[in-house]
Amino acid sequence: MHTTNNSRKNLIIVLTLVFICMIILCGRVGYLQIVRGDELSEMALERQTKDRPIEADRGTIYDRNGEKLAVSVKCYTVYVTPAEVGNGLKRSERRAEQGRVAKQLADILELDEQKVYNKVTSEYSQVKVIKGIDKATANQIRDKKLSGVTIMSDTKRSYPNGNMASKVLGLVNEDNVGQSGLELQYNKYLSGVAGRWVDYTDNTGRNQLSYSSENSKYYQSEDGYNLYTTIDEVIQSYTEDALENALKNTKAERAMAIVMDPETGDVLAMAQKPDFDPNNAYEPSDPEEKDKFDALSGTEQSEYLSNMWRNFLVSDVYEPGSVFKLLTTSIALEEDETSLDSTFNCVGVLNVAGTYIHCWDGSGHGEQNLKQAVGNSCNPVFMTLATKIGIEKFYDYLENFGITGQTEIDLPSEGMAIMQSEESAGPVGLATIGFGQGVAVTPIQLITAVSSIGNEGNLMKPRLVKEIKDSKGNVVKEIEPTVLRQTISKETAEEMCDIMTYVVEEGGGGAAAVKGYTVGAKTGTANKAKKGGYSSNTYSSCLAMAPMEDPKLAVLVIVDSPKGVKYGSVTAAPAVGTILDKSLKHLNIAPKVSEEEIEAEEAEKIAVPDLTGESAENAIGILEKKGLSFDMSKAAQKLPDFMVVDQYPSPGTKVKPGTKVYLYN
Repeated sequence: MHTTNNSRKNLIIVLTLVFICMIILCGRVGYLQIVRGDELSEMALERQTKDRPIEADRGTIYDRNGEKLAVSVKCYTVYVTPAEVGNGLKRSERRAEQGRVAKQLADILELDEQKVYNKVTSEYSQVKVIKGIDKATANQIRDKKLSGVTIMSDTKRSYPNGNMASKVLGLVNEDNVGQSGLELQYNKYLSGVAGRWVDYTDNTGRNQLSYSSENSKYYQSEDGYNLYTTIDEVIQSYTEDALENALKNTKAERAMAIVMDPETGDVLAMAQKPDFDPNNAYEPSDPEEKDKFDALSGTEQSEYLSNMWRNFLVSDVYEPGSVFKLLTTSIALEEDETSLDSTFNCVGVLNVAGTYIHCWDGSGHGEQNLKQAVGNSCNPVFMTLATKIGIEKFYDYLENFGITGQTEIDLPSEGMAIMQSEESAGPVGLATIGFGQGVAVTPIQLITAVSSIGNEGNLMKPRLVKEIKDSKGNVVKEIEPTVLRQTISKETAEEMCDIMTYVVEEGGGGAAAVKGYTVGAKTGTANKAKKGGYSSNTYSSCLAMAPMEDPKLAVLVIVDSPKGVKYGSVTAAPAVGTILDKSLKHLNIAPKVSEEEIEAEEAEKIAVPDLTGESAENAIGILEKKGLSFDMSKAAQKLPDFMVVDQYPSPGTKVKPGTKVYLYN
C-alpha cells in the first residue's frame, strides 16, 4: 500500500513536471511565433537570401565637343558566402579554413586581415569584401579557388583626364553615388536604375546562383543618361596650364579661373589649383600633402577632404577689389551721373561723411577723365560716383546684376554675396563698396555680371550642361541659353567696352593683351579680410573679354595670396592673356590684323631691360634711352631710396616704342 502511494506521488510529480515543461514550451513557441515572429522570419529570409545588386552603368559626362570627361569602366567585386567557407568540415578544420581564406584575401587585396576575417565569419548569407578591383587581381583570387568566395563583374567611375576639371566634375563614392560637382548635381540622371539578382538558399547557404533557377529572380538594370556639358576640354587644358604657371611664378596659395561665353552664359572652363584626382579622391595628389594628410585625425581628414573637393569659384566669396569698379562705372553711366567726357581731380584722399578715405596712390592722380580714372583705378572717383548714384539705386542695380542673389548655376552648394544692408552701410559703406571693398562676391557672380557688358547688357544664366541624352542618343532634356534680364542699355555696354579696352591699351591691364585682338580688362588687388580688419595677404585678380568688337570670351583669374608683388596686373593678368591667346585661336576667331602686319609690328618692338635692383633715377634713365616711358606711384617717386624690386612688363618682353614700364618697390 505504501509502495502504491509512492508510485502515485512520483507519477503526479512527473506529470506535473511534464505539464510545466509543456506550458513553458508552448509559451516559448508562442513568444517566438507571435512576439518575435516577424523579426525571426526577416532574419531567416536575410540569412537564406543572396541579394546582389546589379549596378546600372552610370552615364558618361562629355565636353561640348563629345570628348569623354567621366566614364564607367568594368571592374570586379569580391563577395564571400560565410556558410560556404569550409562547409562540411569539422569545427576545428572549418575555423582553420576561415582563417586561411581571410588571410589569402587580405594579402591579395592589401586589406586588414581581421576585418576580412570578420566578414568571412559573418552570420549574413553574403557579404561584400571589396569593390573595384581590376581583372588581374580578380584572376589572382580565382586561381586560389577559395571556398565561399565569388567574384562578379561590376562598374566603377573613371576620369580619363585625371585632375582635369575635377572641381566641376566632382566625384562618386564606392556605390557610384555622386558626392560633389556635376556628379552630385545630376546624380538622378546619371545613376540610372540598379537591377537585382536574388537567390533563395537553404539554411547552409547552398544553392548556386543561376539565372534559370526556380529560386532565382533577375531584374535587369537601366543605364544612366549621358551629360553633354559646355566645358571645352582644350580650353580647360589651357586654363589649367596657365594656373599652374601662375602658382609657380607667384608662390601663391591657390590660383583659380573661369572662362565664359558672354553671349550664352556657357562655362567653357572652370579650374582651381591645387585640385585633386577624382580617380583617387580620398587622398591628396601631392606627396608632401599626402604625408600631412596621413598625420591628421579622422575628423581632421574629413575636413581636409571637404575643403579639397570644394569649388571656391561657386561656393565661396572674395572681395573683388578694383574689378568691381566696372559695375560702379556701368551704373553711373546708365544713370547719367557721369560720361566719357567727365573729368575728376584726385588729390589722394576724399572726405566721406567725416571719414577720410585714401586713394591707393596717396599723392593722388590729379586731373583725369573717366577712362583714365578706370585705368588708374582711382578710388576717390568711384567713391564719388557711388555717392552720386545713392545707396537705394546702387543696390537696385547690384540686384539687377545678380550680385545680391544666386546665379543658379547647375552646380551644388552655390554661395551668396556678403554685403551690408542698405540701412547699416551708410555713406562710408556705400563709398567703399563703390571701389570694391566691403563687399564679397562669388567669382561666378562677378564674371556673370561683367559678361553682360560684353553681351549688350543682357545678363545670361550660367550654364554647364547643354543637354542630357539616353544611351541610344535620344535627347531626354535640353537646356537652352537663358536671358535673365537687361542690366544696362546697349549704349552703356558699348561705352564700357571702350573703357575696358583703354585699360588694356593704356592702363594697368596690359599683361592681358593678345596680339591681333582687341582685349578689354580690369585688374584688382584686394587685401583679404580677417577678424577685426584686413591682412597683408591679397586676392589679386583680372577679368578680361575679347574680342571687344563682339566679345566671345570672358576670363576671370584670381590668385590667392601671391608672394612678392601682389598687383593683379602682375600676378593674374598674364594668365588671362595666355588663356585668351590660346583660346581665341582654338575657336578659330580671326585676328583683326594680318600676320604680315603683326610681323611688321614685332620688328619695331623694343626688348624691355631688366631694371630690378636699380634706383628709380637709373631705371628711368635706362628706359628713356631705350625709347620707353615709366610709371610708378607718386608717393614712390618721392622716396629718396626707391629701388626697383619688380617691373611690368618683365625683362625681355618686346613692346612698342613709348610703352610704359611699371616700376614697383
